[in-house]
Amino acid sequence: MAERIARRSVLKGLVAAPLLGTALAGCATRHSTTPAGTLNIGQISDSVAFLPLYIAETKGFFTEEGLTLGERPRLGTGAKVAAALKSGSIDLGAGVITDAFNLARIDDGTKIVSSLVTEYYVDVIVAADFEGPGDDATMEDKVAALVGKRIGITGPGSGTEGLVNYLFNAIGRNAAIDSTLVNLGSAATAAIGALKSDRVDALAFFQPIGQQAEATGTGRIYLSPARGDIPSMRGALHGVMFSTSKLLERKRDEVAGFNRAIARALDVIHGDPAHARELLGKYLDKSNPEALDALLPILRAEIPASPEVGRQAYETATKFHLDSGLIDKAPGYGSVILA
Repeated sequence: MAERIARRSVLKGLVAAPLLGTALAGCATRHSTTPAGTLNIGQISDSVAFLPLYIAETKGFFTEEGLTLGERPRLGTGAKVAAALKSGSIDLGAGVITDAFNLARIDDGTKIVSSLVTEYYVDVIVAADFEGPGDDATMEDKVAALVGKRIGITGPGSGTEGLVNYLFNAIGRNAAIDSTLVNLGSAATAAIGALKSDRVDALAFFQPIGQQAEATGTGRIYLSPARGDIPSMRGALHGVMFSTSKLLERKRDEVAGFNRAIARALDVIHGDPAHARELLGKYLDKSNPEALDALLPILRAEIPASPEVGRQAYETATKFHLDSGLIDKAPGYGSVILA
């Protein structure tokens, strides 16, 4: 009982911790403290990347694989998910590969255990009245039209800023100098509101913000890696489950069961579109139904058929992260992927 109370106290502290350095202070890498058959899973949020977890949980796949899910905190940032892993208060983290790369900087035992999304699911969205090249224009011409504009991102060091940096670098410009990056946080309402009120000219934001902007007539998706608009990013690993070697020492069987449950959830997404749409509507119940109708075929294209982490998807993601400046080094595929 005392151990469970202590673990909950750590998670509450992590939710309140604002910065990576603060969150990781005093956190040594620890072994898993959960009982056999149980996994504590910490997520950044309820983003589209974690739809397979929702489906596996809702359909009872985890239970049928002999797993009990314990603590299920939504920690808000990748830094807090990493800190929770380092403290041993969760066994698996659900985030984006950027979070795994950042954890690998301080823990060379970082392991990516599952692939959840194999497209970069951040779009550049412009206001409905944006004056720029049309849909048939080249990527370079579209990016050039963003020079000098106010672009909303979730925050510094985020994957949304990384995409803007990457695009500006591609045309020989510097986003920090040649645009105004506006930090909006991660709330969908703040992003849509900023675009609608002309606080920003464009957004670089996670799905389904673009679909919601189009459904309400507020804006349109201008550049989308998942749509193939940026060929060098095609097939990049993005949504992942990750952990540490120390935690996994006692959870090999549980993680194998977890991946079997996720594989069954992926089968639902790819094999039963109508049911997948029903579950998506329950998962993102505050989203516009038209936006979800538009989102489903995108998700079915970018969510892999298997949770196995492919080398090409990993290498593509690594190159993007290095080129965009999100990281300055990355572990090799063989060292970071759970065998």
